[in-house]
Amino acid sequence: MIAQIAGLSAIAGRYDGFVLDLWGVIHDGVEAYPGVAGTLAALRTAGKRTIMLSNAPRRATALIEQLTRLGIARDLYDEVLSSGEAVHLELERRGDPVFAALGDKLYHLGPERDRNVYESLPYRSVDLESADFVLNTGPVEVSETVADYQPVLDRALARRLPMVSANPDHVVIRQGKRITCAGAIADRYADMGGQVVQRGKPDPAIYEVALAALGIADKARVCAVGDALHTDIRGARAGGIDAVLVTGGIHAEELGIEWGETADPARLAELARHHGETPVAAIPKFVW
Repeated sequence: MIAQIAGLSAIAGRYDGFVLDLWGVIHDGVEAYPGVAGTLAALRTAGKRTIMLSNAPRRATALIEQLTRLGIARDLYDEVLSSGEAVHLELERRGDPVFAALGDKLYHLGPERDRNVYESLPYRSVDLESADFVLNTGPVEVSETVADYQPVLDRALARRLPMVSANPDHVVIRQGKRITCAGAIADRYADMGGQVVQRGKPDPAIYEVALAALGIADKARVCAVGDALHTDIRGARAGGIDAVLVTGGIHAEELGIEWGETADPARLAELARHHGETPVAAIPKFVW
């Protein structure tokens, strides 16, 4: 059985730093969860370093601005890293062979708010017929699904365009509703035979960047906190660090609970077996 703890204080002594997911742990996409600021303050008081690691398809500066709007002060956490930031760096450096082979004309599949992933770089946003590759940051409207983008995917495949996905997540929970993310569109394109490259959780490479930013060399002294077994928990394992699952996030419906409620131990164990991932502990919400 997976140990269920009341809060992070039960295990904080084992670690010097924490890698914290945002959506599903810190906020629900619209509001910060109750008690989050206090929990971050408690981690700070306990001398723990923290980095926010998100699969958001936009740069870290945008996430900092969002956290501030949600009432999470900048002095409550140390660093921020996003999948959008990682993609921005890859597009800038072109060190990876896949990124090095991309042209300079992109078709942006995504909302205007995600343009900061590429707009300061020497790329041009063009229509699909003129593009060298597709930059996928997810649906434009929260109500849209993968099916809404099938015509775009069909045409992109016909032109054999590679796709860069800035968010590996398939769905997030926004105030209780499931919202399609870029990862679901990318997976559909890959299933069709399209070439896809993406950055973010669960890719272990992003954890190396996160650990370097934390400045903690001993991986045994770092713990991730996330709400998704297939990204947060799997990515932490791949990155060589422990992970705690917040059960009131993306898996709450599968567990038959509301946010903040404790999961049935047997049901939680079955969910973990289904995903093939076992966190070191589970908590109902991000709380000290």
